[in-house]
Amino acid sequence: MSESIRFLYEGGKGEIEVKKSRFLAELAPVTTEEEANAFIAAKKKEFWDARHNCHAFIVGEKPEILRFSDDGEPGGTAGKPMLEILQHEGLHDVVAVVTRYFGGVLLGTGGLVRAYQGAVQEALPACRFGQRFTGQEIDILLPYTLLGKIQHFLRERPGVFELETIYEQDVTVKLVTPVSEKDALCRGIKDLLGGQAGLTIKDPDSYDEVDGKII
Repeated sequence: MSESIRFLYEGGKGEIEVKKSRFLAELAPVTTEEEANAFIAAKKKEFWDARHNCHAFIVGEKPEILRFSDDGEPGGTAGKPMLEILQHEGLHDVVAVVTRYFGGVLLGTGGLVRAYQGAVQEALPACRFGQRFTGQEIDILLPYTLLGKIQHFLRERPGVFELETIYEQDVTVKLVTPVSEKDALCRGIKDLLGGQAGLTIKDPDSYDEVDGKII
């Protein structure tokens, strides 16, 4: 979908070991800097005995806030490389903490960068992601005899999400589509159903889609 952002919906964990050092990564969804800092503080408390608890987070749609910390590791070897992974994934509203238990072997600058990035990458498959986009709700009022026809039409159109179907004297199909696709979709519905259906178009709003459904 156009004009959308990818956000973390459900966090996850991952762990790697490099030359006896353990790197434990955890990602979590956040919507404010305060939430991100609270998560980081909780991880530092949980892993109080670790050598380092490095972090990176992205908050906002632009995004407005980017932060990272090496937490005692050599400058530029942990927090920023972690942030680069989050940016490469196109993520927003996410915080990542990587905890390191030192194994007694120095990894060098390049080794640290690879380890911290690798830990974040290890956690990504355990996460769930969503898309946030500006969309418009379209309500289609039509007779029962045309329901199958419109359902087949909508299934063939990418970026259209059905909210609900209300069965009364007639049928109302409520759906959401990105603003950029609204005009084309309405034209297609009118061409398909002619004057046998009524359309009500709501004002643009922000919608979150996860696993093909609006949440």
